Order: sequence, then C-alpha cells, then structure tokens
Amino acid sequence: MEGLARDALWLLMLIAAPVLLAGLLTAFAISLFQAATQILEPTLSFVPKLIVMLIVLAVLGSWMGGQLVEFARTLLTDFPALIE
Repeated sequence: MEGLARDALWLLMLIAAPVLLAGLLTAFAISLFQAATQILEPTLSFVPKLIVMLIVLAVLGSWMGGQLVEFARTLLTDFPALIE
C-alpha cells in the first residue's frame, strides 16, 4: 500500500513539474524585466505566466493524460492484490 502512495506522489510531481517550472522561469524573467525597467504593473506578471502555462498544458496535456490513464489502469488491474 505504501508503494502505491509513493507511486502516486511521484506521478503527481512528474505531471506538475513542467507547468510549475514554466511558470517559475517565466516569473523570474518577468521579475528581472520589471526590476530593470521599474515597471510595476501587476498584469504584466500575471498574463505572460498564464499564457506560458497554458501553452505547456496544450503541448504536454496528452502526455500528462496518458500518464494518469496508465496509472489508473495499473491501479485497477492490481486492485485485487491491494486488498490482501
């Protein structure tokens, strides 16, 4: 049972990492730009992060869904062994 929880947490990190890293790198680049130009507009930091994260989801969404489906398939086929 603890192996299942470990696999689920690993899958969660694997799926969330690309979106979070893209948002982090975008926020870092925008922060550098804002610090250099002293433009402190809140929408300047929000909109590009949103767009980049949506692009990453559009590009990697099928892979993420496939990973989730594969995990669910493995979970359901191995379910009788988990009850024992």
